[in-house]
Amino acid sequence: MATADTSLPSNAAPAAKVPLMTLLVCCAVSVVFAVCGAAGTMVFLARSGRLGTVGASAVTATAKKYSESTTHAKALEPMLINLADEGGHAYLRVGVVLAQEDEPGPKTKEEAKPVAGADAAVRDTIFDVLGRQTSTVLLAPDGKEKLKGELMAAIGRQNPELRVKTIYFTDFLVQR
Repeated sequence: MATADTSLPSNAAPAAKVPLMTLLVCCAVSVVFAVCGAAGTMVFLARSGRLGTVGASAVTATAKKYSESTTHAKALEPMLINLADEGGHAYLRVGVVLAQEDEPGPKTKEEAKPVAGADAAVRDTIFDVLGRQTSTVLLAPDGKEKLKGELMAAIGRQNPELRVKTIYFTDFLVQR
Protein backbone atom coordinates (compact mmCIF):
# COMPACT_ATOMS: atom_id res chain seq x y z
CA MET A 1 0.00 0.00 0.00
CA ALA A 2 1.57 3.20 -1.15
CA THR A 3 0.82 6.38 0.71
CA ALA A 4 0.59 9.60 -1.19
CA ASP A 5 2.15 12.78 0.14
CA THR A 6 -0.81 14.99 0.93
CA SER A 7 1.16 17.96 2.37
CA LEU A 8 1.22 19.80 -0.98
CA PRO A 9 -1.76 20.27 -3.16
CA SER A 10 -1.39 18.73 -6.54
CA ASN A 11 -1.37 22.07 -8.41
CA ALA A 12 1.32 23.75 -6.13
CA ALA A 13 4.73 24.51 -7.67
CA PRO A 14 7.87 23.30 -5.91
CA ALA A 15 9.96 25.96 -4.05
CA ALA A 16 12.16 27.96 -6.44
CA LYS A 17 15.90 27.91 -5.87
CA VAL A 18 17.91 31.16 -6.05
CA PRO A 19 20.78 30.81 -8.48
CA LEU A 20 24.20 30.90 -6.82
CA MET A 21 25.49 33.73 -9.02
CA THR A 22 22.60 36.06 -8.08
CA LEU A 23 23.21 35.38 -4.38
CA LEU A 24 26.93 36.18 -4.74
CA VAL A 25 26.24 39.43 -6.62
CA CYS A 26 23.75 40.58 -3.95
CA CYS A 27 26.26 39.84 -1.17
CA ALA A 28 29.04 41.70 -3.01
CA VAL A 29 26.83 44.76 -3.61
CA SER A 30 25.80 44.78 0.07
CA VAL A 31 29.44 44.67 1.21
CA VAL A 32 30.38 47.51 -1.18
CA PHE A 33 27.53 49.68 0.14
CA ALA A 34 28.49 48.98 3.76
CA VAL A 35 32.17 49.83 3.17
CA CYS A 36 31.31 53.02 1.25
CA GLY A 37 28.89 54.10 4.00
CA ALA A 38 31.50 53.54 6.72
CA ALA A 39 34.18 55.37 4.70
CA GLY A 40 31.84 58.29 4.01
CA THR A 41 30.98 58.57 7.69
CA MET A 42 34.67 58.59 8.63
CA VAL A 43 35.45 61.31 6.06
CA PHE A 44 32.53 63.44 7.30
CA LEU A 45 33.56 63.10 10.94
CA ALA A 46 37.21 63.82 10.15
CA ARG A 47 36.41 66.99 8.19
CA SER A 48 34.00 68.28 10.82
CA GLY A 49 36.56 67.78 13.58
CA ARG A 50 34.43 65.32 15.50
CA LEU A 51 36.77 62.42 14.90
CA GLY A 52 39.56 62.44 17.47
CA THR A 53 43.09 61.65 16.44
CA VAL A 54 44.17 58.21 17.48
CA GLY A 55 47.73 57.65 18.66
CA ALA A 56 48.67 61.31 19.24
CA SER A 57 51.09 61.62 22.09
CA ALA A 58 50.14 63.56 25.20
CA VAL A 59 53.25 65.71 24.87
CA THR A 60 52.30 66.89 21.39
CA ALA A 61 48.74 67.64 22.46
CA THR A 62 49.92 69.61 25.49
CA ALA A 63 52.48 71.57 23.46
CA LYS A 64 49.86 72.46 20.87
CA LYS A 65 47.40 73.47 23.57
CA TYR A 66 49.83 75.95 25.11
CA SER A 67 51.33 77.21 21.85
CA GLU A 68 48.00 78.56 20.64
CA SER A 69 46.97 81.79 22.23
CA THR A 70 43.51 81.80 23.66
CA THR A 71 41.30 84.70 24.56
CA HIS A 72 38.68 85.36 27.16
CA ALA A 73 36.05 88.05 27.30
CA LYS A 74 35.97 90.63 30.04
CA ALA A 75 32.66 92.51 30.19
CA LEU A 76 32.70 95.92 31.84
CA GLU A 77 29.64 97.47 33.41
CA PRO A 78 27.80 99.92 31.11
CA MET A 79 29.09 103.49 31.33
CA LEU A 80 27.39 106.86 30.94
CA ILE A 81 29.77 109.53 29.67
CA ASN A 82 29.44 113.26 28.98
CA LEU A 83 30.62 113.99 25.45
CA ALA A 84 32.64 117.05 24.40
CA ASP A 85 29.82 118.66 22.38
CA GLU A 86 29.16 122.38 22.72
CA GLY A 87 26.73 123.11 25.52
CA GLY A 88 27.64 119.89 27.36
CA HIS A 89 24.26 118.23 26.74
CA ALA A 90 25.41 115.18 24.75
CA TYR A 91 25.77 111.81 26.46
CA LEU A 92 26.98 108.38 25.50
CA ARG A 93 25.83 105.16 27.10
CA VAL A 94 28.26 102.41 26.15
CA GLY A 95 28.76 98.78 27.10
CA VAL A 96 32.23 97.41 26.44
CA VAL A 97 33.57 93.86 26.26
CA LEU A 98 37.31 93.34 26.00
CA ALA A 99 38.71 90.24 24.28
CA GLN A 100 41.94 89.65 26.18
CA GLU A 101 44.71 87.31 25.07
CA ASP A 102 45.73 84.75 27.67
CA GLU A 103 49.39 84.20 28.38
CA PRO A 104 50.66 80.89 26.94
CA GLY A 105 51.54 78.07 29.30
CA PRO A 106 49.90 76.55 32.32
CA LYS A 107 48.79 78.90 35.05
CA THR A 108 48.99 78.56 38.77
CA LYS A 109 46.11 79.74 40.94
CA GLU A 110 48.05 82.90 41.77
CA GLU A 111 48.62 83.74 38.08
CA ALA A 112 44.98 83.09 37.20
CA LYS A 113 43.70 85.75 39.61
CA PRO A 114 42.70 89.03 37.96
CA VAL A 115 44.95 92.01 38.46
CA ALA A 116 43.65 94.17 41.31
CA GLY A 117 42.37 97.52 40.05
CA ALA A 118 42.56 96.53 36.38
CA ASP A 119 38.85 97.21 35.82
CA ALA A 120 39.15 100.65 37.38
CA ALA A 121 42.22 101.48 35.29
CA VAL A 122 40.52 100.33 32.06
CA ARG A 123 37.33 102.24 32.88
CA ASP A 124 39.40 105.37 33.61
CA THR A 125 41.16 105.02 30.25
CA ILE A 126 37.83 104.55 28.47
CA PHE A 127 36.34 107.61 30.23
CA ASP A 128 39.39 109.64 29.23
CA VAL A 129 39.15 108.69 25.54
CA LEU A 130 35.36 108.94 25.27
CA GLY A 131 35.17 112.23 27.19
CA ARG A 132 37.11 113.92 24.37
CA GLN A 133 34.74 112.67 21.62
CA THR A 134 31.82 114.55 20.09
CA SER A 135 28.49 113.05 19.08
CA THR A 136 29.06 114.03 15.44
CA VAL A 137 32.32 112.07 15.27
CA LEU A 138 30.83 109.04 17.02
CA LEU A 139 27.75 108.92 14.78
CA ALA A 140 29.79 109.12 11.56
CA PRO A 141 29.73 105.91 9.46
CA ASP A 142 33.22 104.90 10.56
CA GLY A 143 33.04 106.57 13.99
CA LYS A 144 32.77 103.37 16.04
CA GLU A 145 35.67 101.70 14.23
CA LYS A 146 37.92 104.75 14.75
CA LEU A 147 36.87 104.82 18.39
CA LYS A 148 37.79 101.15 18.80
CA GLY A 149 41.24 101.90 17.39
CA GLU A 150 41.73 104.83 19.76
CA LEU A 151 40.57 102.76 22.74
CA MET A 152 42.89 99.87 21.80
CA ALA A 153 45.86 102.22 21.56
CA ALA A 154 45.04 103.99 24.84
CA ILE A 155 44.45 100.76 26.77
CA GLY A 156 47.66 99.31 25.31
CA ARG A 157 49.61 102.34 26.56
CA GLN A 158 48.00 102.57 29.99
CA ASN A 159 47.50 98.83 30.73
CA PRO A 160 49.86 96.72 28.59
CA GLU A 161 49.56 93.71 30.94
CA LEU A 162 45.94 93.19 29.83
CA ARG A 163 46.89 92.27 26.23
CA VAL A 164 43.57 93.38 24.68
CA LYS A 165 43.06 91.93 21.18
CA THR A 166 39.61 93.27 20.31
CA ILE A 167 37.00 95.61 21.72
CA TYR A 168 33.29 94.96 21.30
CA PHE A 169 30.50 97.44 21.97
CA THR A 170 27.43 95.77 23.45
CA ASP A 171 25.54 99.06 23.96
CA PHE A 172 26.09 102.28 22.07
CA LEU A 173 23.56 105.04 22.58
CA VAL A 174 24.25 108.72 21.87
CA GLN A 175 21.82 111.31 23.20
CA ARG A 176 22.07 114.95 22.12
